[in-house]
Amino acid sequence: MNTDSISFSPTITVVDDDPSLLNVMTMLLQHIGAVPITFPDGVSALNHLKQNTPDLIILDLMLPDINGLDVLRIVRRMRHLDYTPVLIMTAYADPDFVRQGMELGADSYVTKPYLANSLIDHVRLLLKVGRRPSKSSPPPSLDKSS
Repeated sequence: MNTDSISFSPTITVVDDDPSLLNVMTMLLQHIGAVPITFPDGVSALNHLKQNTPDLIILDLMLPDINGLDVLRIVRRMRHLDYTPVLIMTAYADPDFVRQGMELGADSYVTKPYLANSLIDHVRLLLKVGRRPSKSSPPPSLDKSS
């Protein structure tokens, strides 16, 4: 058995407008046993995410149709994605973009160009630990009728 593989076949949504990067990401993620589903723009990714719950979302910020931060805002309003971690992968290295992405609910941030091993380490960690929604869950109700 390949020791580089993860123990299950997670589905990972990858959103980036660069076709060559999507090809590389597909190969890297398949190499570790993941099932990548790629999208070249934010609108098609959001349409997919309305009906699907991946194990991880990898999101570029520079998209042709909608800003990646806006995609992240919308994703974080989708209740079925509360526990889906988001990894921002972008050429923006500005600390303000990092802060803004993390405040909007990103769980990790990788800048391009990236090292394949570093990216895979981030992916593995996020798949292992998942995410906790930023908003605390309401306390369980006490049913006094029983």
